[in-house]
Amino acid sequence: MAALPVYRWRLAPDGYATYRQLRALGLRPGGQEVAAQLERPRRRRGPLVAYLYRIDRAKPVRPMTPARRAALAKANAARRTCPECSRDAGYVIPPSLGMCTTCAFPDNAPEGASWNSSPHTAR
Repeated sequence: MAALPVYRWRLAPDGYATYRQLRALGLRPGGQEVAAQLERPRRRRGPLVAYLYRIDRAKPVRPMTPARRAALAKANAARRTCPECSRDAGYVIPPSLGMCTTCAFPDNAPEGASWNSSPHTAR
């Protein structure tokens, strides 16, 4: 494997872009290898590194199909559903808790709150 060309921050030649820059242009790397890297020096630590891809070899982003959109909606709904009370929390459940905050901290819920009416909070 040949060594990658390394450019300093903001000094990369035209024709190269980071992954995020490609996405902003509606493109994707399309299986190409990293063409170069960009380094931003930092004090007391190693440099920040960004990988660059060639724009002329990039391919257009694949369009979102109805099946992919449905799968994404289902996955996001699963991240919002509490495994304890089986309700949609309205936010993504924190992995550190593993359940909605109402189930994790039942003592902090106000009296008579309708969102605190799950059967397992009365332990």
